[in-house]
Amino acid sequence: MRVRGGPATVTGSPGSQTPPPDVSRRDAADGKSAAGRGPPGEERRLSAQHEQYLVGLDLSGRRVVVVGGGQVAQRRVARLIGAGAVVEVVSPAVTPAVEGMASAREITWTARAYTDGDLDGAWYAIAATDDPQVNAAVGTEAERRRVFCVRADDGAAGTAVTPATGGFDGLTVGVLARGAHRRSAAVRTALVEALQAGVVNDAAEAPLPGVALVGGGPGDPELITVRGRRLLSRAEVVVADRLGPRDLIDELSPDVEVIDASKIPYGRAMAQQRINELLVEHARAGRFVVRLKGGDPFVYGRGFEEVLACAEAGVPVTVVPGITSAFAAPAVAGVPVSHRGVAHEIVVVSGHVAPDDPRSLTDWEALGRMRGTIVLMMAVERIGAFADALVRYGRPADTPVVVVQDATTRIQRRVRATLADIEQVAKAHDVSPPAIVVIGPVAGLGDDLPEL
Repeated sequence: MRVRGGPATVTGSPGSQTPPPDVSRRDAADGKSAAGRGPPGEERRLSAQHEQYLVGLDLSGRRVVVVGGGQVAQRRVARLIGAGAVVEVVSPAVTPAVEGMASAREITWTARAYTDGDLDGAWYAIAATDDPQVNAAVGTEAERRRVFCVRADDGAAGTAVTPATGGFDGLTVGVLARGAHRRSAAVRTALVEALQAGVVNDAAEAPLPGVALVGGGPGDPELITVRGRRLLSRAEVVVADRLGPRDLIDELSPDVEVIDASKIPYGRAMAQQRINELLVEHARAGRFVVRLKGGDPFVYGRGFEEVLACAEAGVPVTVVPGITSAFAAPAVAGVPVSHRGVAHEIVVVSGHVAPDDPRSLTDWEALGRMRGTIVLMMAVERIGAFADALVRYGRPADTPVVVVQDATTRIQRRVRATLADIEQVAKAHDVSPPAIVVIGPVAGLGDDLPEL
């Protein structure tokens, strides 16, 4: 049965196949073994005396056959799809993920055991069953047809090996280590991480002038995105918030100009208009500017105002989303903002104005009626007023509340209370910004769990 879209019901394990009866059939006239080298009966193996030749294959639009449907095949198929290959998986059964790829018409699944002839028209093959005889049969046909074949069970018995690969900004890093898979994977990972961190400079030329608006995440330098860290490593000017990952600033080259655009709650703050002007001025002067912000730039970060300022000035701007502290802070404190059977709704609310302030755009009556999770940002100063409004409009006074201060940093702490006493508890614990407030039944979960 061949499946292109739509599920199929089959039996047997994803990696199991029975070898065809004619697996040993071959042209004996040349006096070579089934593997194509040496006298009959001699198995071909990759020579330990020769280096493996690392090459990039253009498989776009070309037929690739993967025999086997288990976890190994699943990993290989995903990358082959990314390479644009026309993939056929031959296996009586496959993993749910591979079946999903077939249902989505990303691949073709032929739901039967391998038979000689399945590699007809293939450019590349992977033998990934849990039966060495079947894998050997695939390798034999591949050798006869001059198709490079990877043996997942015995790399040395194939005509090709899969390197440990990683991607970074259009680069593909591949590492071979003569079958020492953990070593090649470790070197691959180290190289990619070095590229991500800017330790290895991959820039062939200076970055073009413009602005990158980078969400730095909740504070931990390891929680910035890969793209955000890469662009930061190429910056000539960095305009930084105090809530961004500060440790990354210290890693910048000494010739990078760092501009402090901190906004201290109820204290010193650089005007937003001045921040906009600095971005435009430096970009127009021919520099690549990174605007490094905490969390996500579009979640109460005034990031879109900066995008508009750049666009109006004709300055190219790139936006790199970040992990918002609205969800990261509760997560690291052991508080889920949603949980099956507990919360079906999550509302993130800015607390920069009180509920009775004419400038407020929040429907506090609606929030009081809802049963799900409320996440308050910038709410420490007015936490009592917010709690009173929610109780007044219908929330039970004993609704759990969690406050997470300085999330993901070395001084992170968690304070638990209820709507009835959160104002007093916050004052008693001297809670101060930056802090995230989570209100709702989820805030009462995991009371015995340590902070994560």
